[in-house]
Amino acid sequence: MEVSDPITSVLSNKSSKLWTISPEATVFNAIEKMSECNVGALPVIDDGALIGIISERDYTRNVILKGKSSHDIDVRSIMTSSLVTIKESDSVAHSLQTMTQKRVRHLPVVANGELVGIVTIGDLVKWTISAQDALIGQLEGYIQGAYPG
Repeated sequence: MEVSDPITSVLSNKSSKLWTISPEATVFNAIEKMSECNVGALPVIDDGALIGIISERDYTRNVILKGKSSHDIDVRSIMTSSLVTIKESDSVAHSLQTMTQKRVRHLPVVANGELVGIVTIGDLVKWTISAQDALIGQLEGYIQGAYPG
């Protein structure tokens, strides 16, 4: 594991199940699905195309704080449509940098114009910690003489 590894490496260590929602679904349905699936965001798919993402942040800022009812609003009304996406070939380090610069916690992974997965800040931090642990183990082995000079 290295931070230079492509995102496909991260995706291969995750469940292949990808939960999505329709733009016509109610915000209540989206929040309910996020809760059932234990995720913080759902890609919004319309006619097979990724058109947005709805997150818990969208819900709190655009429904709760504005005193609206999640039963009366559709996902399209509050989703983030200016998407930040990554490619399968993008590295873990690049993806973390993108998340930091764009202030997002979920990155849809797109290949040939289609959604193939989603990575979270938690996925990438976990990968980075594992990569650092592996490097530390290698350096300790080298220092202890486990590797020829």
